[in-house]
Amino acid sequence: MPETIDADALCAGYLSDVTALMQSILVDERDALDRAASRVADQVAADRLVHVYGPGGHSNLAAQEIFFRAGGLMHVSAILDEGTLLSNGALRSMAIERTPGYGKVVIDDQRLGEGDLLILTNAYGINSALIDAAITARQRGAFLIGFNSHGHANGSAATHPARHPTKQNLHDIVDIAIDTKVPIGDALVTVPGVTENIAAVSTFANAFALNCLVIRTVAKLAERGVEPPIWRSGNAPGGDEANGRFLARFRDRVRWL
Repeated sequence: MPETIDADALCAGYLSDVTALMQSILVDERDALDRAASRVADQVAADRLVHVYGPGGHSNLAAQEIFFRAGGLMHVSAILDEGTLLSNGALRSMAIERTPGYGKVVIDDQRLGEGDLLILTNAYGINSALIDAAITARQRGAFLIGFNSHGHANGSAATHPARHPTKQNLHDIVDIAIDTKVPIGDALVTVPGVTENIAAVSTFANAFALNCLVIRTVAKLAERGVEPPIWRSGNAPGGDEANGRFLARFRDRVRWL
């Protein structure tokens, strides 16, 4: 007979591991997040957009996490390119993120340049679309902030099929790099009798690190006497009215609004 498995203990262990990972981001990435927040605060104070792109199936969720989100900065403009969205097919998404040259097309289409700021976020930090996006944005003069797992990127073989032809990692290209510390394989929980680990952590890591960036940015703006426009949930009392005060200011500037 198969042994009885304590699922409650597995869930508790998962919570503990996720919490420990986020705690390590909070402590270890403090300085990098603070420097990044200063740059984002400068953009918002100057009424410039903050662009965010997460090329990769589930990495798109990271870009969406701080875009048009309750408690989020209205100056954030997510690049929601259709190519790597899972809604267009998961296997297609993976193929596109591994296609050299694709990220260049996306960034060129955004017309980013001098004075622009781009946040690139990806769980592992190696795929071709991501690296091409970083290289192209840098060539066009944008300032780059990157969120990815440095250990995962450094530990991925140079011959990995997802890698860009140059074999570069995101954190080696950007101006400010934040390490999200996702372990190789992403999934954390081992179930007795099951070959593969389950329960990924990368979405937690990306969301936590990005929201820490937003928190630090808003704190810096408040210290400067600047109150930035922030989204209120449309389902909260007065949400539509609160957001409506600013829509005209952003509707024609934020492409996916």
